[in-house]
Amino acid sequence: MSIRSILQDMKFSRSQRVVQDSAGSAESVGESLKQSCWAQMPQELLREVLVRIEASEAAWPPRKSVVACAGVCRSWRHLTKEIVKAPELTGKLTFPISVKQPGPRDDLLQCFIKRNRSSQTYYLFLGLTHALTDEGKFLLAARKYKRATCTDYIVSLHADDMSKGSSNYIGKLRSNFLGTKFTIFDGQPTHAGAKITKSRSTRPVNLKQVSPRVPAGNYPVAHIQYELNMLGSRVCTSRGPRRMQCTMDAIPATSVEPGGVAPTQADFSYSNAEFLPSLPFFRSKSNHVERISGPLASQKSGVLVLRNKSPRWHEQLQCWCLNFHGRVTVASVKNFQLVASPENGPAGPEHEKIILQFGKVGKDLFTMDYRYPISAFQAFSICLSSFDTKIACE
Repeated sequence: MSIRSILQDMKFSRSQRVVQDSAGSAESVGESLKQSCWAQMPQELLREVLVRIEASEAAWPPRKSVVACAGVCRSWRHLTKEIVKAPELTGKLTFPISVKQPGPRDDLLQCFIKRNRSSQTYYLFLGLTHALTDEGKFLLAARKYKRATCTDYIVSLHADDMSKGSSNYIGKLRSNFLGTKFTIFDGQPTHAGAKITKSRSTRPVNLKQVSPRVPAGNYPVAHIQYELNMLGSRVCTSRGPRRMQCTMDAIPATSVEPGGVAPTQADFSYSNAEFLPSLPFFRSKSNHVERISGPLASQKSGVLVLRNKSPRWHEQLQCWCLNFHGRVTVASVKNFQLVASPENGPAGPEHEKIILQFGKVGKDLFTMDYRYPISAFQAFSICLSSFDTKIACE
């Protein structure tokens, strides 16, 4: 039997299962899975099949077959998650948890953001080709909510579900009144010992009931600050592009060095018991699972700080220029490239690598490319801060 026929047969068998909301539905589905021929497949054969599927379906949309394999039964799911490596090693985003894991070390992962002005919603897509016009694979969505003293951007795994009480809730970005300082909040702790921040907006944004299985909270993971000019606003366009600094509280500064390690969340947590006493993380370039006893407890140095890459003044064009290697086509003060700031002493080669770049290519279309050690969620949140405009922000 070919790999393609196995996938078709497997999808047909999955389509026959109807999950109902009744109490006995879970038991009936579990019994059907136990009797399924796919659940009884020998582990050696199953591993060989999954390895071939993972290797053959390397890009989206065909890669959805890998996700389908993880949904067959528990044994398939565990083995598929073991075979599929983190984006750091493969440069592939497969499961939803991939948006919370650091990007590839070697190359920038190319994404783009679409803006809907009428609904104040932003959509993040994974680029499927090098062209700037492909449909892309949906990753995240964010919606802007204006408040009296601040602005919130709620980030979700679902394009139409922006409820903080939903299991699709990932986190949020919050700005101050002037729009010069931002805080990125993760809905779940990125490391053991992470402290939740109390907020007045602990209720869901929409009127949906909060699920008891989702311990949504506000765990600060990064702070963004735009440089102020003498008028108390962000640096204006006449003085060049905006200058910003991103302090990544959950990432050590040594992560950008050769052999450096950044915490990588292995899975979403759906119960409070999973927060005690520590959280599992993948260690870089290894299947070994380490447990971090506290936030950056084993790191002697500070946290990672990202700064703008300095632009150059182009005499002929009479403007500030950055080399985006064809990924940005429209001049805008929103465009930026971020590199790691040297903690102490002179900058090394690792501080020249672009970790995040963002730029405009159309009226409501922007590119976003990121790499290790930040995740798609963190990169998306940083880019959202560039969209925000308030009184005295420009």
